Amino acid sequence: MSGQSYTIVIPARYASSRFPGKPLHLLNGKPMILHTIARAQESAAESVIVATDDERIRAVCVEAGVDVQMTDPDHPSGTDRIAEVARVRNWDQGRVIVGLQGDEPATPAHHLDLLAGNLERVAEADMATLCMPIQNVQDYRDANRVKVVRDKRDMALYFSRASIPVRRDLSVTDDGAADSFPAAFLHIGLYAYRCGYLLDYHELKACTLELEEQLEQLRVLYHGGRIHVGEVEASSARGIDHPDDVAVLEPLLASQFEMH
Repeated sequence: MSGQSYTIVIPARYASSRFPGKPLHLLNGKPMILHTIARAQESAAESVIVATDDERIRAVCVEAGVDVQMTDPDHPSGTDRIAEVARVRNWDQGRVIVGLQGDEPATPAHHLDLLAGNLERVAEADMATLCMPIQNVQDYRDANRVKVVRDKRDMALYFSRASIPVRRDLSVTDDGAADSFPAAFLHIGLYAYRCGYLLDYHELKACTLELEEQLEQLRVLYHGGRIHVGEVEASSARGIDHPDDVAVLEPLLASQFEMH
């Protein structure tokens, strides 16, 4: 597949309060980070780099022939880790960077390409991300599923763990009938950045909205940044936050990726 003019950076740290050593945990006999790298390599990106703070992760990636950048262990987020890679490598401000979290081994490669293409196409956007329609009342109500509302140009207005938008004159019913909640969209936690904005983001202060919702993308909106939100019908992307998630991801990987 011919390379597009964008780079994928995969932030992967060893320490995790809920799942220590997560990037090296075996999924179907292979370290998680190598599954995530495989998704990135299936895309049309011109290069793939793993950004880590741990020599064990670096060693696994180097053995697999993957470019690795060692980074500060004290970064508060994956975005900050990606920004360090951009600074160290002195990338041009116009470069498009897609961040793929190391614990997202089931992310479809075409979503990565779509993100990069959307950001290149929409000049006013500083970042790009994706969403998909909510199909059931459980997801609409679930505070662990982040929702997003957009303007007519698909630019983000707000992200929230709350059920947004709210239909004022009709309560959501327990049966989850199709007309019992408004048209709403789940946020898919992938981001593309323009390198120049990524470096500026690193200097922005956290805002109250971000701290209340625990959503770092709200820092962008608070400080006047613009985020394009492309829509896809559905996504198999699912992060691994806890050891219990492994039982869900292994059959998903086997059925959708490892058989091809």
